[in-house]
Amino acid sequence: MTDEADRGDAQATLLRLWRRSERATRGRPSVLDVDSVVAAAVALADREGVANVTLANVAKDLGVTKMSLYRHIGSKSELLELMADFAIGDPPPVVSTGDWRAELTALAEANRDVLMSHPWLVELPLSGPPAGPHAVAWMDAILRTLRDTGLDWGTRGGVLVLVSGYVRLACAQALQLAEGRKDSGLSQAQSEQAYGKSLAELIDPERFPDAVGFLTSGLGTPDQAEDPEFGFGLDVLLNGVAALIDAN
Repeated sequence: MTDEADRGDAQATLLRLWRRSERATRGRPSVLDVDSVVAAAVALADREGVANVTLANVAKDLGVTKMSLYRHIGSKSELLELMADFAIGDPPPVVSTGDWRAELTALAEANRDVLMSHPWLVELPLSGPPAGPHAVAWMDAILRTLRDTGLDWGTRGGVLVLVSGYVRLACAQALQLAEGRKDSGLSQAQSEQAYGKSLAELIDPERFPDAVGFLTSGLGTPDQAEDPEFGFGLDVLLNGVAALIDAN
């Protein structure tokens, strides 16, 4: 029975993700629907963090009772799935130019912008492959950039997972570092410069010669891009994809 119940819950969530679950009811029409509940929850997460997104708090923001939400949302975990798909939205249109690398870079950067504008998204556990309409739209867009590369479906799927995972990890790291230096008033570059200078003065260059060389190399100066590591890592990743394409 537990497996059947889990499958039933998963199917109900899938129907709500695709907005196929709303049914007309007799009597006065409801002032709520799935979209209004999810939009309120996303606004709450953006404002106060996802930890404060509870059915009670969402209901309070909407001016309704907690029980009234259950006509539209099955559970807190389902709400989080609906929120994630709602918040990422559709990918930007990418004009097909035949340059898979430029197209994939544009999508990766757009994905990063979305995650950084909704920091709580990277805190959510990954519950499975893309299932909602917006997540599927991103999947389709990324796969489309690889359509003419000659890569098979399995390899294209691997690239999809690799690029999406890299963007998510890079955003999580950037957000954590930003949180860590929030009280210092320094930018990322200034913080890295101060870190390198201070640490280089403390460590033994004979014991850690390459670390000292790196720390005193001039990296992390204030005129650097705010997050140069993202572009560097993405380039390295795409170099690997290019090698797969060339070898195909």
